[in-house]
Amino acid sequence: MNDLEPKVLICEPEFTAILDEMRDEIDVEHIVSLRGAEIEDALIYEDQVAAASSSEPRQPKMDGETPYAILYTSGTTGKPKAIMHTHGGYMVGTYTTLKYVFDIHEQDRYWCAADPGWITGHSYIVYGPLLNGATSFMYEGAPTHPYPNRWWQMIEKYGINILYTAPTAIRGLMKFGEAWPNRHKLSSLRLLGSVGEPINPEAWKWYHKVIGYEKCPIMDTWWQTETGGFMITPLPCTPLKPGSGTKPFPGIIADVVNEEGKSVKPNEEGYLVIKTPWPSMLRTIWNDDERYVNQYWNRFPGMYMTGDSARKDEDGYFWFHGRTDDVITSAGYRIGPAEIEDCLMKHPAV
Repeated sequence: MNDLEPKVLICEPEFTAILDEMRDEIDVEHIVSLRGAEIEDALIYEDQVAAASSSEPRQPKMDGETPYAILYTSGTTGKPKAIMHTHGGYMVGTYTTLKYVFDIHEQDRYWCAADPGWITGHSYIVYGPLLNGATSFMYEGAPTHPYPNRWWQMIEKYGINILYTAPTAIRGLMKFGEAWPNRHKLSSLRLLGSVGEPINPEAWKWYHKVIGYEKCPIMDTWWQTETGGFMITPLPCTPLKPGSGTKPFPGIIADVVNEEGKSVKPNEEGYLVIKTPWPSMLRTIWNDDERYVNQYWNRFPGMYMTGDSARKDEDGYFWFHGRTDDVITSAGYRIGPAEIEDCLMKHPAV
């Protein structure tokens, strides 16, 4: 809070206890109570809305580089980084990537089953769908409550056409077997998506066969809080390989390089970098330009260092191995979390 220096804090009932504990440690001009939160000396959101007149001046036009949002991300180590995105570039990036990766049409019912509080929610529950005029389905609750068919029941009931979720959720639902999804008609689906981490081939195949009836392409998307939108991803027309993010989105030039910043040979692991700017890229780390430069640009001059390890196969398809600071080096081989997880998932006891 103090790092961000906000002027207004909006608080829901669930967070009033936390606010009470930190009240003396933060400096904000106004606290706004939302949905009946009982907060001393707070403005009531509903009262503010009711008092506002439609004749009052609207929000002035914003410059394209005006800050839009600051989201904190830490990766696995160090002080959390306050990633700053701007209005113009972020809007262009989220609009374009959602439109072409998920082939959004007016009649589609699109469901991004993510938390709105992290970047996937910002970009592909809120911004991207609104900019495309899409019908966006939202659900608050667990995928297994009251039974493990909760998601499949809603897909059938509401005729969902596009489902975008995380490999963790897919694997969690896999363990309940095929009987639960087989109780429901999922034929309304035409596209599936994966986000958040590399998806192991076994989960990919289950998702494709059991949920997509082997007719729904899986858009396995690689991107980050820093990138704002999809960077390496198939399009619906792209030939797929289970577990691969395929190739960069049009306009994005990505590569895998070695310690000297030179491109590696096919199927050789290295550092994943982006060689050209893109509209929705982060502009800085809030109040820490020096860390921004050191974190992302100094390691390989002229290239954005993602912090991920990857390889490209002989067809130019990208395969991701996890964070470079999560890699174990053994007998000259670099082993990432995705590889270990894939081996574990192949064991019959898992």
